Amino acid sequence: MAKEKKLVESITSMNEDFAQWYTDVVKKAELVEYSSVKGCMIIRPYGYAIWENIQKELDRRFKETGVENVYMPMFIPESLLQKEKDHVEGFAPEVAWVTHGGLEPLQERMCVRPTSETLFCDFYSNIIHSYRDLPKLYNQWCSVCRWEKTTRPFLRTTEFLWQEGHTAHATQEEAEARTEQMLNVYADFCEQELAIPMIKGRKTDKEKFAGAESTYTIEALMHDGKALQSGTSHNFGDGFARAFDIQYTDKDNQLQYVHQTSWGLSTRIMGAIIMVHGDDSGLVLPPRIAPTQVMIIPIAQHKEGVLEKAEEIRGKLGAFRVKVDDSDKSPGWKFSEQEMRGIPMRIEIGPKDIEANQAVLVRRDTREKIVVLLDEIAEKTGELLETIQKDMYTRAKAHRDSHTATAVTYEEFKQAIAEKPGFVKAMWCGDRACEDKIKEDTTATSRCMPFEQEHLADTCVCCGKPAKAMVYWGKAY
Repeated sequence: MAKEKKLVESITSMNEDFAQWYTDVVKKAELVEYSSVKGCMIIRPYGYAIWENIQKELDRRFKETGVENVYMPMFIPESLLQKEKDHVEGFAPEVAWVTHGGLEPLQERMCVRPTSETLFCDFYSNIIHSYRDLPKLYNQWCSVCRWEKTTRPFLRTTEFLWQEGHTAHATQEEAEARTEQMLNVYADFCEQELAIPMIKGRKTDKEKFAGAESTYTIEALMHDGKALQSGTSHNFGDGFARAFDIQYTDKDNQLQYVHQTSWGLSTRIMGAIIMVHGDDSGLVLPPRIAPTQVMIIPIAQHKEGVLEKAEEIRGKLGAFRVKVDDSDKSPGWKFSEQEMRGIPMRIEIGPKDIEANQAVLVRRDTREKIVVLLDEIAEKTGELLETIQKDMYTRAKAHRDSHTATAVTYEEFKQAIAEKPGFVKAMWCGDRACEDKIKEDTTATSRCMPFEQEHLADTCVCCGKPAKAMVYWGKAY
């Protein structure tokens, strides 16, 4: 029993030290291992299996909108990166440079891609000539490199996995429609598959992507009350097209610049899953993206017929991702391990259950135990997994809503940020100076101007001038 208790006790309580709890979970649940390369993580099979499920479902959704996958080089010549001034300035502090090829100095240094706008623009300038070539709806799954000063697994690492979509359109209206469409794809995916409620909105000019006309974002609230930017979609207008001379001949035989978008979601979303749903026993995974949805745990498996019955049950659950834990560990240890890894449901089956033609279904999220007849186990498993998925979303939304405050005066705002972790809704005049002052006074940043605007007051919460928009503010990862 000492060993069984140790597995759970090795996780720091989230209320005691949330940062350490997070680190404990990613390590103990065997999601990642630290690498000898500073700031980089090794994603272990269980962590990568979660990412594969995310990738598979997102990729399906992208392709339903007409997107095709491509792959770009990982190196970008410095001259190419320099073509878009705002873009290169935004990324300059994070760029890793390659200066030698083998023992020979390169004639031109190359950066390891921090993002691939310049590569796509160079590509598009070569293949887009006529209105018949548009739109171009391309996406790539790859890794990127950003030289981060402070790193944490999934949330901020020097190299990370992601997808980056890059599209080219004939008109500004088409580009804007695609920008919003892809943000909605992200929001629907996160809410339906990951059970994480999202706030959708536009970033302020201070927070938008370097080189973009506008940036849209989905923002999630973690258990500790901090926000996490979970996916972004950018409208570039024709700024990049002018820098890279991406022109096409329209139907009237006139030269026009294309309008572009870019959108991305990364392994950072894995951190959101952990911090929104996890508890002091480890991960709690939404059934739809869990690598193993059901773990069958035989009780007294040395007794005749128990393992055979467990395998028989697995055969009945072919529609789900199911495993049987037939290791020689004790049942208590297996329970703790299943909980640590966030497997949504376990099925307990022992001699007494077999005699009664039943099994015990145990939910990971609530630990509720439900006795079901073996004849109904496939149906009940499907129903329970769907219930778990919906309940996880409902709980996450209730947590977000209960940790969202409203402030009309600056004193109310500062008090809310200081005393109640979470989002604060407040009006803003649109002035960068107020945004900077709020960050300086409270360390909170603007998360987004939500599409669903509310009129909370006539004046800016900071300066008292006429308000232009309601903004979600908060401390963030």
